[in-house]
Amino acid sequence: MTNSNQKTDMSVFENLESEVRSYSRSFPTTFEKAKGYHMWDGNGNSYIDFFAGAGALNYGHNDDAMQQKLIEYIQSDGLLHSLDMATNARAEFLKKFNEVILEPRNMSYKIMFPGPTGTNTVESALKIARKVTGREKVVTFTNAFHGMTIGALSVTGNAFKRHGAGIPLTYSMAMPYDDYMDGYDSLDYLERMIQDGGSGIDLPAAIILETVQGEGGINAASFEWLKKVEELCRRLDIMLIVDDVQAGCGRTGTFFSFEKAGISPDVVCLSKSISGSGLPMAITLIKPEYDQWGPGEHNGTFRGNNLAFVTATEALDYWKTNEFSESIEEKSGLFQKRLYQFVKDYPELEGEVRGRGLMLGIASKKEGLAGQIAAESFKKGLIIETSGPDDEVLKMLPPLIIDEEGISKGLDIIEESIKAVLGKEEAKV
Repeated sequence: MTNSNQKTDMSVFENLESEVRSYSRSFPTTFEKAKGYHMWDGNGNSYIDFFAGAGALNYGHNDDAMQQKLIEYIQSDGLLHSLDMATNARAEFLKKFNEVILEPRNMSYKIMFPGPTGTNTVESALKIARKVTGREKVVTFTNAFHGMTIGALSVTGNAFKRHGAGIPLTYSMAMPYDDYMDGYDSLDYLERMIQDGGSGIDLPAAIILETVQGEGGINAASFEWLKKVEELCRRLDIMLIVDDVQAGCGRTGTFFSFEKAGISPDVVCLSKSISGSGLPMAITLIKPEYDQWGPGEHNGTFRGNNLAFVTATEALDYWKTNEFSESIEEKSGLFQKRLYQFVKDYPELEGEVRGRGLMLGIASKKEGLAGQIAAESFKKGLIIETSGPDDEVLKMLPPLIIDEEGISKGLDIIEESIKAVLGKEEAKV
């Protein structure tokens, strides 16, 4: 279905908003309403959402139960802002997260509330690793993305984003991610560099990684590689930080993206979908022996977003059984079957299917092709973005609650868009 060609007036954004705006350029319309996996603009056009707020809306837009809890909380005059004062909303989240997520997985973590964004939790993770170990260097990986503040940028790979810092980004060391170079064992190289007294490399405080690199191009590390990273950390007394900001909260099929790898990070970063509703919230999980903060040593004015605590607590109901996780795996299978078919049927894509769970993509070797397909998809009623250092990956992050009909329709739009971009669209009579 092609959406209405009625032009949306974007002049207010063009005239008054900073040039830094991004998604309003990719999706040039004014959105008014959203529910589940659908969005609507002011012209009455409907869109299927394969974007999910860049992974912040895993449970879809305006979940009924979360919405009702919000209404009830606001009408009861519950505290909206409280820094890190004790509130009922905060206590309920802490208890339920421990009971539903941590205890069933035999995990023991202290739960820290940094500022409410992904880059805030990464900053807190880097700081605690340096405080605990007394060391400065942090090992990161090629194509990593960890946030836009200075510390998080220092462990981010994207040259364009790093350049925006305007100052040298130091105290980090980038190594090749899994399969970055065929036949090259990056971990063996890292170990040799660390242990060689003549290498000039100091023992790092931590290794930080994403198990699936989202902004870096939907690169999924093998479970074997992740286990080797953990083993290296244990042997050399290096802290392991997993940035699960985008890959966590069920995006790869299990609540934490690293569960199937069988590893136990020392610090875990969560944000985006942790609130369940798209409200700003982040948590940093720290193994108890490393929770060595002094009171207020890391803080933030908005670390007490009680509305986010309310919806985050409600969202945990999805994880009381294995049913939701199993449904994600089934939907992933539906996606992957079609994506592999696209790569086979349209060799002009020079495509490669990447990802895990409902964090998937098609990488194309043809410059600009993924962006053209995304733009054409928007015209036809699908919200989808690109990722990778050269925007070479058509990136799919649908809400985890999407049904089979939504998956099918969205993938049909992608196929129609591929045909249009490749010049294979059937002539209309």
